[in-house]
Amino acid sequence: MFSNFLIGLREGLEASLVVCILIAYLVKTGNKNKLVPIWTGVGIAIVVSLAFGAGLEFGSQEMTFKAQEALGGSLSIVSVGLVTWMVFWMRRTARHLKTELHGKLDAALAMGTGALVATALLAVGREGLETSLFVWRAVHAADDGWHPMIGALLGIAAAVVLGWLFYRGALKINLSKFFTWTGGMLVIVAAGVLAYGVHDLQEAEFIGGLHNRAFDISSTIPPDSWYGTLLKGTFNFQPDPTVLQVTVWALYLIPTLALFLAPVGFGRSGGALSRGATDQKARKATDEKPEADSAGDGARDGDGAVDDGERLHDGARRAGSGTGGNQV
Repeated sequence: MFSNFLIGLREGLEASLVVCILIAYLVKTGNKNKLVPIWTGVGIAIVVSLAFGAGLEFGSQEMTFKAQEALGGSLSIVSVGLVTWMVFWMRRTARHLKTELHGKLDAALAMGTGALVATALLAVGREGLETSLFVWRAVHAADDGWHPMIGALLGIAAAVVLGWLFYRGALKINLSKFFTWTGGMLVIVAAGVLAYGVHDLQEAEFIGGLHNRAFDISSTIPPDSWYGTLLKGTFNFQPDPTVLQVTVWALYLIPTLALFLAPVGFGRSGGALSRGATDQKARKATDEKPEADSAGDGARDGDGAVDDGERLHDGARRAGSGTGGNQV
């Protein structure tokens, strides 16, 4: 339930912020008459998201057990990919989201009502489709399908309230920290969804290794206990996972969480240091060149002085020889 509350809260808050930014911009620029297309796009996005979830639910009921497991496992992997892309995208673009939306809205205003509807539809519909897919997967993974649904709906309701408070200026939250913390938790949740999806594919006999258990702690953490149910509902924990499940879980979670929590610009720091060292060497070489030129000029001046001294010495010797000859 908590994981679906988190999904509903995060995805719903993103959608709420987008809608608030669009509405606030239209109001401040004197385009209140353009609010109807925005709300129309939001309404269409909600209907499409609900229809997508309903299609997944009713469309899968006529399938065989193996087909359902294959579909569930495949969509689990797709949902993990979408959630991973979403948390990294928000981490990268959160600071410039307002400017980006204003630019798109200006272009939509110039194009007409249809473009405004499409802008709101695409901005909100992406979060809606991701939420529908992720919640549908959680409903089928849980023993009681109502708990994930309730958690997701509570998260969306909380997101709507927070979005309204943001718009009214009654609430201020450090969104950067909020999205960092929730994004890190979602990566952990996504790792469990990915492992469960692999298990579904094994049950569908799409991939092997179903009976090759990594460990079995069912006696310590019974699946039907309150804490077993809590772990399963939150992190898709399984007390008897296969070796492939554990391997996929670790291969996804460790590098993804490390990259997500790394400082922004971490991958470019090495290049910056290298460029700095190169620039320093170039400056040093430039500073040393005049000194070398001065030293070279001094050496050449010294050589000229020696040559002049030798010529004077030779001239004096010849002059002395000529004087002595006259005396004799």
